[in-house]
Formats: sequence, structure tokens, C-alpha cells
Amino acid sequence: MIQSMTGYGVGDREVGGAALHLELKSVNSRFLDITFRCAEELRFLEMPLREQITGRIQRGKVECRLNLLPQAAAPRELAPNFALVDQLARLEQAVRQALPAAPPLSVAEVLRWPGVLGDQALDPARIQSEGGALLTAVLAEFVACREREGAKLAEMIRLRVSRMNELVTGVAPMVPKAVADYGRRLAEKLREAVAGLDEDRIRQEIGLFATRIDVAEEISRLTAHLGEVARVLDKGGAVGKRLDFLMQELNREANTLSAKSVSAEVTGAALELKLLIEQMREQVQNLE
Repeated sequence: MIQSMTGYGVGDREVGGAALHLELKSVNSRFLDITFRCAEELRFLEMPLREQITGRIQRGKVECRLNLLPQAAAPRELAPNFALVDQLARLEQAVRQALPAAPPLSVAEVLRWPGVLGDQALDPARIQSEGGALLTAVLAEFVACREREGAKLAEMIRLRVSRMNELVTGVAPMVPKAVADYGRRLAEKLREAVAGLDEDRIRQEIGLFATRIDVAEEISRLTAHLGEVARVLDKGGAVGKRLDFLMQELNREANTLSAKSVSAEVTGAALELKLLIEQMREQVQNLE
């Protein structure tokens, strides 16, 4: 499906006495740019999470926020760091050998020592497993959000393509009428200015004028480009760059059509085409 580059997804997952919180959001970008904002103790999750995101997203500036939040309602499970306690005991013994009069460490002092008493350590393997599962869920929500937005943008573009096809179809019969009107005006002016002017000369001038304002090639190219836009939308996937190129081609042909115009009707159609193209270009900038 077609995706917008704007999306949002958020989720939480309980890990022991804490909650793993993940937030994904993205905006427009020419390429895929992933930024991680996470606590240092979760930094080891960055690479596996980055690989998962890269597998689903092709374009956009994606910001990933990952935090491990304590749950206030959860009971705190305290456990002393016995390895650190043993180290303190050995240090105390060494100090007391050098300073026999030094008072011994109390239990309260040991428990207050930084790192001795803390929350029960969380298993990094469990955090990685839960983080991967959380990202799968949040990423699914994130992609679904981008797909919903992409479907809306694609529908807007299709409506404008339909209107442009109507305008292009309507321009074709305007040109012969403009040539006929020009021929009548030219013939009248030349007959008034030059008595006995050769009719062949008048027809030649009208023929040159018709060649100069012929827009059959522009109409053909506009029709082809509009057909390609519809085909790309129907195909889906990452269509942003392809559609952006087609917008440039459509704008070029609309400018040429406007430059060749010799009637208010053709000029009005060309200006409306350019307006619709600009509206589509704004929508295309949001597509992956």
C-alpha cells in the first residue's frame, strides 16, 4: 500500500517491576533517517530495533524514543549486591590492619553504600525479547497510521488527475475553433488592407498560425503522464519519488500549453491544470 511519511505509534510493555515505553513518529525526508533517543542502559537495543524499522520503512525522518519507566504501583523487590558486599568486607579488613582503631562498618552503612542496595536487576535478554515484541506491535500501528494517511493522499491525487483528464480532453476541440476564428479575422484585415490579395497567401498564413499553436503533442504527453500517475498509484509501494518526477513533467507540458494559447478558454484550462499540478505536488511531498 501507499504510505505517507507522516506517522505515529506508541506502546508499553511490562518488564518485571518496570514498563518499557516505545514511541515512534516520522515526518517528511528525502531518505530514511532514523534517530534514537533512549536511556544508556537500553542502548544495546538500538541496532536490532533499527534493523526492524529499516525492514518496514523506506523513507522519512523517524524518531524512536525508548525508555524504561518504573511502575509506581509495583512492589519494589530489593536485593543486596553480594559481590559488592564481599568487596567492601575485604577492603574493611585491609583498612583495619592498617588502622586497628578504625570503627567497623555497620549494616546500615553497608546498605547505604552506592550500588549495594537497589532494584532487582532486569535480565538484558528479557529486555531485548520484550523490546522486540513491543516494537513489532508499535511498528504495526505506526505503519497502519502511515498507510491510512497515504490512502487519503492518493485519493486526493486521483480526484485531481480525473479533473485534469477532463480539462485535457476539453482543450483538443478548442484549437481548431481558435484557428478558424483567427483565419476569419486575418482574412478580413488583409482584404481591407490590400486590394486583390491572393487567397493562397491567406491560407498560407493561416497554416503557419495553426502549426505555431498546435498543442496536439502537449495534449498527448499530458494524457500519457496522467495515465502513468494513475498506474503508479494503482501499483502502490514507495511512489513518492516517481510521482514527484511526473509532477515536473506535467508542469512542463502545462507551461507549454499556456505559452501556445491564443484563446481565453485554452489559457483558463492551462492555468487550472497548473493549479491542480501544484496541489498534487504538495500531496506527493508527503508520500513515501
